[in-house]
Amino acid sequence: MSPFLLTRTLPADATDAALRADVLSGLTKQPKTLPPKWFYDARGSDLFEEITRLDEYYPTRAEREILIARAGEIAALSGARTLIELGSGSSEKTRHLLDALPALHTYVPVDVSESALAGAAEALLAERPGLSVHALVADFTHALELPESPGPRLVVFLGGTLGNLLPAERAEFLRSVRARLSPGDGLLLGTDLVKDEATLVAAYDDAAGVTAAFNKNVLAVVNRELGADFPLDDFAHVALWDPEHEWMEMRLRARRALTVKIRELDLVVQFEQGEELRTEISAKFRERRVREELAAAGLRLDQWWTDEAGRFALSLATAD
Repeated sequence: MSPFLLTRTLPADATDAALRADVLSGLTKQPKTLPPKWFYDARGSDLFEEITRLDEYYPTRAEREILIARAGEIAALSGARTLIELGSGSSEKTRHLLDALPALHTYVPVDVSESALAGAAEALLAERPGLSVHALVADFTHALELPESPGPRLVVFLGGTLGNLLPAERAEFLRSVRARLSPGDGLLLGTDLVKDEATLVAAYDDAAGVTAAFNKNVLAVVNRELGADFPLDDFAHVALWDPEHEWMEMRLRARRALTVKIRELDLVVQFEQGEELRTEISAKFRERRVREELAAAGLRLDQWWTDEAGRFALSLATAD
């Protein structure tokens, strides 16, 4: 078997079709919304990398701290011979796990970006010539067909991305993961934790304005891909803590009344002055809620680790 295989499960036009559907649906309802996945074109990905290095943005550092400290323990408990990473991107953080799994046979990175998958695989295989990499170009929020690979298998979902899903979407996602686990397989899940409002808001509204540029990038993507005419400077970045739902929200607030035309959809969208477009939720968790949501999907939380400051958690769950 070749050390690198790439399987495309998305049609060539899937990204364009999904963007069109999301923009049409999100901008013709009240309140208006756009999904956060559309932040991440090349510029958006660069901006997010910059965000992860900001003093205010703790999640990436906190998660890396746990991975460095606990990778050996995670490896011993999971005994994984196949590592499946959802939303793998550059696979940078996963290297701590790969280094701790000497018996690992296959790495299955899953991402919508073929270029990111190919680049990460090239770097990993140069470092680990004995590893088999089977990359999947796929949307992990939809049902996945995973390749045959030796067990036990460990599905890894890092970065707190679970929190970007609404509660019903999270439940569906976790059930989908559970359906693909066999006895002895596990799920390693990253979740950002509830903490004081000031720390949370600062992480999503940094002093340098990098997150504001990242938030507005979703409008730049719609302008470029769908021929829209969003005036980016006429929208203000807003980051709010919702204590009832225990999640952060990012929004874009119209500074004045606006009429936006989206040529490729033959769509005209009106914004009143002060009207807000929600671009992201980021749920924050407590151990009890993670345990309950995993249990509802048929998964048992076996281990719970946090960074020293208790800001972020990794949990290891197995199938009931």
